[in-house]
Amino acid sequence: MQVATGKSILNGVAIGPLRIYRKEETQTAVSSTLTVAEELARFDSARVKAQEQLGALYEKALDEVGEENAAIFEIHEMMLDDDDYLDAVKSIIETQGATAEYAVATTGENFAAAFADMEDAYMKARATDIKDVSSRVVNILSGATEGNALGDEPSILVADDLTPSETVQLDKSKLLGFITRYGSSNSHTAILARTMNIPALIGVEYDDSWDGKLAVLDGYNHCVYVDPAPELLTTMEEKRKEDLKQEALLQGLKKKPNVTLDGKEIKVYANIGNASDVGLVLQNDAGGIGLFRSEFIYLDSQDFPTEDEQFAIYKRVAETMAGKKVIIRTLDIGADKQASYFNLDKEENPALGYRAIRICLTRKDIFKAQLRAILRASAYGTVSIMFPMIISVREIRDAKDILEECRRELREKGVPMGEVEIGIMIETPAAVMLADELAEEVEFFSLGTNDLTQYTLAIDRQNPKLDAFYDAHHPAVLRMIRQTVEAGHRHGCWVGICGELGADLTLTETFLRMGVDELSVSPPAVLPLRKKIRSLDLSKEPEA
Repeated sequence: MQVATGKSILNGVAIGPLRIYRKEETQTAVSSTLTVAEELARFDSARVKAQEQLGALYEKALDEVGEENAAIFEIHEMMLDDDDYLDAVKSIIETQGATAEYAVATTGENFAAAFADMEDAYMKARATDIKDVSSRVVNILSGATEGNALGDEPSILVADDLTPSETVQLDKSKLLGFITRYGSSNSHTAILARTMNIPALIGVEYDDSWDGKLAVLDGYNHCVYVDPAPELLTTMEEKRKEDLKQEALLQGLKKKPNVTLDGKEIKVYANIGNASDVGLVLQNDAGGIGLFRSEFIYLDSQDFPTEDEQFAIYKRVAETMAGKKVIIRTLDIGADKQASYFNLDKEENPALGYRAIRICLTRKDIFKAQLRAILRASAYGTVSIMFPMIISVREIRDAKDILEECRRELREKGVPMGEVEIGIMIETPAAVMLADELAEEVEFFSLGTNDLTQYTLAIDRQNPKLDAFYDAHHPAVLRMIRQTVEAGHRHGCWVGICGELGADLTLTETFLRMGVDELSVSPPAVLPLRKKIRSLDLSKEPEA
């Protein structure tokens, strides 16, 4: 058995034969035997035809991945009208007496290299788009035909890289998953893979001997097993069966509203810790992201992540969610989540210490970098901001003032931004007691039931000796949830739950009867929760 590792684009399992996709190299003559005018005419004709093909790809992608993700092909069309690109191609034809094929290929390489040299991760990933567009025009000029990448049997596709157009054109009935040697998790190809629910790995070193061999693509553990051992194959087949059960449940619920038998609708969102979890959100058909734990960006870094680094991540998530709500919780570092480079003092009781909004309000440089990144990303989707560990009106107002300061700075630079909904976490008894006043400052509440339970019961949830005393169903906790919902609704706030209790199916009916508007749970818990909601009839008296 051979094992190779890479970076997972979508958590999932694919089992089947490997098929190596070798792209035909298009030979392009440098010098032309035609006149400059004839070569320019050839280029213009091929450019128009490429735009027609991209228009058709847009329509295909529209059906498969939605308007937001299909927009990449509209962008590709616009690239072929870009003055800088067109001028570069025409200049090479006119000054070097070159063929249109050579001029387009050279321009594509030059522009792609310029993007690849940029520091911003998102802009780096655009190099692939430039190459994709240029290759299309070169193929039209040379008369090259598109090959069958997958063959006749379902397989796991292996390639050096795949362009967005190649990805969309693959026969999904034959594609079990794909593996590439190159590529970026920020690329449009990766975004399309997540949206189409295709298990995929990038950054995998492979060799030609893989072709035709049985393999397991394990997106959960970021690796591929070639010629897997029988025991491993059995284990992964069981995992795949579990995934298929989830898929069957998904197909039964897909596009159906989360509405009880008596007509009450509730939003079901998913919690994520990083951008790679978005594939699971889409895979489980969640209505949005109710909690993006942004602190994991910091925990995964060796130093403070820059504004641009954060922007690339938030933008990618917003784009991939294609207009669905993405609620980003601002930095919640401290307590049980420590990053050494913050140089936080050791505390006797960190759960009650310097953490979350308390750090952000006293370290404005860190806070502003994150807020500017979120505001910039809001231009690319439906983004909301949620402040954690709020216990007073003053804290909300201070946080909003800093947010407005960031807005002004970006506005002065002409940076585009979208409308951003503002909410807070309700995690302490203090926040519950002040819920009426807090609700006048924000547009939504999200109950963090893990901390709310800890602080209400005065029980450290990290201490295993206290497990016997810890009761998430404690009447005091449930009364606080009800009190928060009622206060929020009195002031026009919608109220959700993003803690572990949201996935507790024994409490789903209780929460709905309280008037909870939204439940955000781990991605695997989305489908069972949706099924539970659709089975309830709130018009009937609850069972004793």
